Amino acid sequence: MYRVHRSRSALAKTLQHRFFSQSAAAAVIVEEPAIQAPITYLEGFPKPGPAEKILAIPRASSGKNISAKERKVGRVPAIVFEQEDGQHGGNKRLISVQSNRIRNLVDKVGRSFFLSRLFDLEVRSDFAKEDEIIEKVRVLPRLLHLHSGTDVPLNVTFIRAPSEALLKVDIPLVFIGDDVSPGLRKGSYLNVIKRTVKFLCPADIIPPYIEVDLSELDVGEKLLVGDLKVHPALKPVPQEEQPVVKIAGARVSDQKRAK
Repeated sequence: MYRVHRSRSALAKTLQHRFFSQSAAAAVIVEEPAIQAPITYLEGFPKPGPAEKILAIPRASSGKNISAKERKVGRVPAIVFEQEDGQHGGNKRLISVQSNRIRNLVDKVGRSFFLSRLFDLEVRSDFAKEDEIIEKVRVLPRLLHLHSGTDVPLNVTFIRAPSEALLKVDIPLVFIGDDVSPGLRKGSYLNVIKRTVKFLCPADIIPPYIEVDLSELDVGEKLLVGDLKVHPALKPVPQEEQPVVKIAGARVSDQKRAK
C-alpha cells in the first residue's frame, strides 16, 4: 500500500480551491434569469384594430337536442378551451353566444379573418346582467361551423389566448402589387395555391393578415412560405419551401383568342 503525504499548505490550497469552485457553482444556480421584454407589433406589419367584445352565457350541457333549442332562441352553442402548446386542452367551458353577434362579425371581417382575430369574451349569468360577470378572457376562434345554405352560425369553438400562449393560427393572405407585376402585365395569370398559411404565433402579435407582394414576380416565378415577410417571432408550421402563389403562363382560352 502506498501513502501520499501532503504538506499543510498544499492541503489548504486544495480545500480553498474546492470552496471557491462550489461557491461559483452555487452562484450560477441561484442567478436570476434575465427579464425579457414583451413582444410587440413592429412597424411595417399589419396590426389588428381594437378587440371586439362577444357576450356569452353558461350552458349546462351539450347534445343535439340542447343545441337545437339554443339555435331556436337565437343562440349559438359554443365551447371555450384552455390552450396547451397551440392545441385544445382542458378547462373546458360550455357557453352560448348570440347568433346575430357572430353573424355580424363574420359578415364584417370575413370567415378567414374571423378565425385569425382575437376577441374579448365576457361570460355573464345573463346577457342583460352587466354586473354578474363569470369570466372575462381574451379568446381566438378556432372553429366556426356555418349552415351550408344560409350561413347561419351553428357552433363556435374558442381557445383562450393569454399573453404567454403560443397559438397555431391560419392567417389569411392579402395579395398586393398585382397591377405592376411584370408577369401579369405580360398576360400571364395568378395561380393562388394558398389563401391562408398556418403560423405558430405569440398571442400578443397575431397579425390580422399577411401581405403577399407580387410586384416583382415575372412569368414562371413563385413565392414560397419562407418568402413571406412576417414578424420574426412567428414560425411557419408547414415547411418554408411550400409554394404560396405562382405567375403561370397564359390560359389556353387566352391563347386561342390571341390567334
